[in-house]
Amino acid sequence: MDKRRHGIQAIWALLTNSYLLGFAQGKIYKGKLKNLCVPGLNCYSCPGALGACPIGAMQAVIGSWNFKLTFYVAGFLMFVGALIGRFVCGWLCPFGLIQDLLHKIPFSKKITSFRGDRILRKLKYLILIVFVILLPMFLVDILGQGAPYFCKLICPAGTLEGGIPLVLLNQSLRSALGWLYVWKNVLLMITVVLSIVVYRPFCKYLCPLGAVYSVFNPISVFRYRVDQEKCVKCKACAHVCKMQVDPVKNPNDPECIRCGACKKVCPVKAIR
Repeated sequence: MDKRRHGIQAIWALLTNSYLLGFAQGKIYKGKLKNLCVPGLNCYSCPGALGACPIGAMQAVIGSWNFKLTFYVAGFLMFVGALIGRFVCGWLCPFGLIQDLLHKIPFSKKITSFRGDRILRKLKYLILIVFVILLPMFLVDILGQGAPYFCKLICPAGTLEGGIPLVLLNQSLRSALGWLYVWKNVLLMITVVLSIVVYRPFCKYLCPLGAVYSVFNPISVFRYRVDQEKCVKCKACAHVCKMQVDPVKNPNDPECIRCGACKKVCPVKAIR
């Protein structure tokens, strides 16, 4: 299941970042496709990105008087969430793939859970409310546009996919580097190291896009169901889940990324 899932993740990442001229010139694609959002967290500033990140787009328009754009982004997030929930996180997000691969690196002791883990997972909702909604909505410029505070101050995916490639490919940007670029790279390094030890730390604790989709997990069209008559309560599904979800108790837990590991391991095929 993991190989198939990672293959789909990789293909999707290549399709949505296939503007090869951007990598050759060190520039960002600004064609018509950039007006469309992609489902996962894929940085707008990545030289190869053909579409816009929905979280970046939301920050850009939420404080604007252009309600059409605001409703478009909000509607897109609600549509994707209502359709497939956090399936996006497990199968379509490029940064999710990177974390998956980092976690495969051997380490003496992987951390599956710790005291305060569940409370810390609420942090992504706070980040969504403060950095994606409130700050861009109320701290606006003369044109009524807010700054992308999450992208600017936190997002390690943006640093990896956009910041570092642009600096490496575009010499003119190097003279403008400052403390913010250093700070973002420190956050990226911490995320990379943690991803080796902890499964998907960014998804669990920081990602505002995952926070949005998690709200729709229990009601999305594509969701898991457990046949309680077939279930033998062996707990195999709970033990195999790297997001620490117990499908028998709640098959559509907000933390579930629909990776399919529980379905694969179930001895009686009670999860569907």
